[in-house]
Amino acid sequence: MSLPRIIQQLTAVSGKHPQGWLVAVCMLVSLVSVWAGIALGALWLVLAPAALLIAWLVLVDIRKVFYLMMGAIPLSVEQALPGGFATDLPSEQFMWLLTLVATGWFLLNWRKVDGKFLKNPVTIALLAHLFWIIVTMASSQVFFISLKYTLAKGWYFIVFYFLAARLLKEERDFKDFLWWFFIPLAYAITTVVVRHAAKGFTFEEVGYVMWPHFRNHVMYACLLAIFLPYIWYGTYWYKRFSWKWLILAGGILYLLFAINFAYTRAAYVALVAAVGVVWVVRFRLMKATLVAVALFFTAIVAYLGTQDNWLAFAPDYEKTISHTSFDNLLEATVKLEDISTMERVYRWVAASYMIKDRPLTGFGPGCFYTFYKNYTVSSFRTYVSDNPERSGIHNYFLMVTVEQGIPGLFFYLLFCVVVMLRGESLYHSTRILWRRNMLMAALLCFVLTNLLMLMNDFVETDKIGSLFIMSAAILANGSNEQDEV
Repeated sequence: MSLPRIIQQLTAVSGKHPQGWLVAVCMLVSLVSVWAGIALGALWLVLAPAALLIAWLVLVDIRKVFYLMMGAIPLSVEQALPGGFATDLPSEQFMWLLTLVATGWFLLNWRKVDGKFLKNPVTIALLAHLFWIIVTMASSQVFFISLKYTLAKGWYFIVFYFLAARLLKEERDFKDFLWWFFIPLAYAITTVVVRHAAKGFTFEEVGYVMWPHFRNHVMYACLLAIFLPYIWYGTYWYKRFSWKWLILAGGILYLLFAINFAYTRAAYVALVAAVGVVWVVRFRLMKATLVAVALFFTAIVAYLGTQDNWLAFAPDYEKTISHTSFDNLLEATVKLEDISTMERVYRWVAASYMIKDRPLTGFGPGCFYTFYKNYTVSSFRTYVSDNPERSGIHNYFLMVTVEQGIPGLFFYLLFCVVVMLRGESLYHSTRILWRRNMLMAALLCFVLTNLLMLMNDFVETDKIGSLFIMSAAILANGSNEQDEV
């Protein structure tokens, strides 16, 4: 059938049915895209119909685009771009689109914005954190790097905090979020499990079966650990032994199985800590716990800074090696002979010197890697200190201090403390069961992410950062909801 004939029939269809013109346009674009893609050898043109559909959804129901983005996050793939850029396909492209739409909506409807939410202590603390990021960007040692970092922070905050708070309010919204994220995540886990099973679930092969959806086994295991609370409390939404309940219950076991064979120490600790966090919240011990944690780390810093005690932790270069057995890895960790742990210490020592050099505004957001090798101490060097993969400091709190100065750490900690205290308060003041469960799940996700950030810095990634910021939005938004008797 010729193209003119097809156009004629589509035009007839558009005249007989409401919104038929939209169907006609979509079908026409699909046909033209396929033909053009084959004729020109540009298969990317086949994606044009999907782009048109998404554009239409943005105009009709932005909520569906938001859920599409959430479904894309577990399946996203990191892609390097020319000029030192990188992106996550396709999740980050959804973020850009939603950022533009959300910003445009705000400019056109700013009078409709919920003033209570903007005055919320969590929102104020988050904006203070963002404000200081902008200040340190302006004083950065490499402005271009810090600009890229700040822009990325901007669209993360807009999409996963402000937009998420507007879209996630009712029980139905949280159910949609849970399933949109859980099903693609289960698929991504299955790709890892199947490939790892073919290797006998061995420890030495775990790093090679994560591609393409996960950067490494640490990110993989930690993502599962921080999402597990949402699945756990999601089971309370459904009647026990109903098919949805069974899927979620099976999902809990599946995630625990996957975490077990990810061989990631931090994730194991997080699962144990989650039980403790639940009891801390239930017995209103959050303030006391935060004070105890602050005193503990203050004591550690004071000890290490006294009479150069930190030098006692310098590793034996010949003994600090990689291990092919997980049991040997655990033993080496205790003896401070594990290469991944001691490489962290190598970078933390460099970070301490960097903080002393620029304590007020730091080196600029995103600039740790550019400068840290000039501050390293050779006695802490390991076999992997050349760092060809350009990884970070592996402690988010130190990274914030290095890049944004001591005030930057203060603003970030202020944000975290406000979220956790508000979360505990809301949990006890809310009488609706489903909302209490959601608040506890969000609080667990937020606290566990911070715990994991003591040994990692991947809160900047789409898979971890999205859940982290969105959990804060859920906790902030909960304070504006009126309980129903």
